[in-house]
Amino acid sequence: MSATASGLEAAGRGAARVLLLQVRDEPKAEEQERLCFLEAAGLRPERLTCHNLVNEPQLAWSWARGFDVVMVGGAGAHTVTASYPFSEALRETLLRLVDERRPLFASCYGHHALVDALGGLVVTDHATGEVGTFGVELTEAGRRDPLFAGLPSRFAVQLGHHDRVDRLPEGLVELAASERCPCQALRAPGRPIYSTQFHSEMTMIHMQARLIWYRDGYLAERATPDEVSRLLAPSDEAATLIRRFFDLYVA
Repeated sequence: MSATASGLEAAGRGAARVLLLQVRDEPKAEEQERLCFLEAAGLRPERLTCHNLVNEPQLAWSWARGFDVVMVGGAGAHTVTASYPFSEALRETLLRLVDERRPLFASCYGHHALVDALGGLVVTDHATGEVGTFGVELTEAGRRDPLFAGLPSRFAVQLGHHDRVDRLPEGLVELAASERCPCQALRAPGRPIYSTQFHSEMTMIHMQARLIWYRDGYLAERATPDEVSRLLAPSDEAATLIRRFFDLYVA
């Protein structure tokens, strides 16, 4: 690690208290997600606190506001189009984070939950679902955004979703879209608040393991590991986004 990168970690990631909100009913997926976010953010394990809303639906803002950064992960079989015991608490937390301009990075289910909390519309649409590695294209706003500075206008990402954003709420702008599905990356302009429909925390290897676990729900028929592998490719640029987020808004 360069001296500059080391200094950033000491000033930002190394000192930050980070909360990861999870919606996981599979222990192995819960643990893999924790490790993915640790790796993607460049965090030491003791800096990350995980709160699985499936097991602990209560989420007090008085507790959550004590963290420097909040991240929200994916959700397996859960969908924002349904209501759960934790839905209202998560919605309230996301609204407070936006209102108080606190650093937030939301992925997949978290992306949809942010849109829903702010008054947008999320729908289940299998026709536009994406499972595997796909290309996304930056919008004009995305090309200007500091999070994507220096990245190519088109790059590969890891995706696994049946829900999509049908209507953006006021207060969020589209930064990237794929050929099949819009609103792949969003931001609250002027605030350290981002979300991606794709899994910014996951590499191709991570996604391969995840799809094998969830293949009955996400693939048309039970696929072998070799068949799953053919859906995937490296996503090196996307894998830098969470560290970029920390360097920009935490360091």
